[in-house]
Amino acid sequence: MNFGRLSLLGGAVVLAGLLAASAQTPLHWLMPWHGHAAQKAPAPSAGRRDGADGSETGYRIGPGDVLRIDVWKEAEISQTEPVRPDGNITLPLVGAVRASGLTPAELSQQIETKLAAYIAHPDVTVMVDKVVSRAFQVLGSVLRPGSYPLVRPTHVLQALALAGGFTPFADRDHILVLHWDAGGQQERFHFNYSDVIHGHRLQQDRLLQPGDTLIVP
Repeated sequence: MNFGRLSLLGGAVVLAGLLAASAQTPLHWLMPWHGHAAQKAPAPSAGRRDGADGSETGYRIGPGDVLRIDVWKEAEISQTEPVRPDGNITLPLVGAVRASGLTPAELSQQIETKLAAYIAHPDVTVMVDKVVSRAFQVLGSVLRPGSYPLVRPTHVLQALALAGGFTPFADRDHILVLHWDAGGQQERFHFNYSDVIHGHRLQQDRLLQPGDTLIVP
């Protein structure tokens, strides 16, 4: 028996088996040191920019508020515009647009709808530069008297903190809260700071409404 020929024949059979197995085996299993082929990241969308719709705030726009309107890549249309007493703003191309009662996101969408007749795929950002329509006043013996925007639910105690707290000789137990109802009638409420911070008569810590005034003697 020719053992050399048998050895060659056996080697050929083994090699054929390996080749057959490799034909059914993914390449990365044969060359694990190369790792998986890197997948190409999808290209960024050509649509809206992040945050361009102003959806980060649920604030309702009102007369007197100052708005910044940015139209992407349309600098000649972008502008700062106050809301008129009738609740409208005026923009190039589209004219008067209702703003009062809308959120910045809703106004952005409304302006985009109107601009679509003149500009392909308009992208509008509306920001409230200055809050005027929703504000309260803190007057008297506080460190920072003045007007404060009412952009989130605020109680009397929080308003006093925003105003920096009391001056040394403030009468903190006889604070007056003035409120005007829908009919224009003035209502007066008393706030006793010592009571509230000790957990008594907590109903005094009212939720403020636009136009309310706190007076600290």
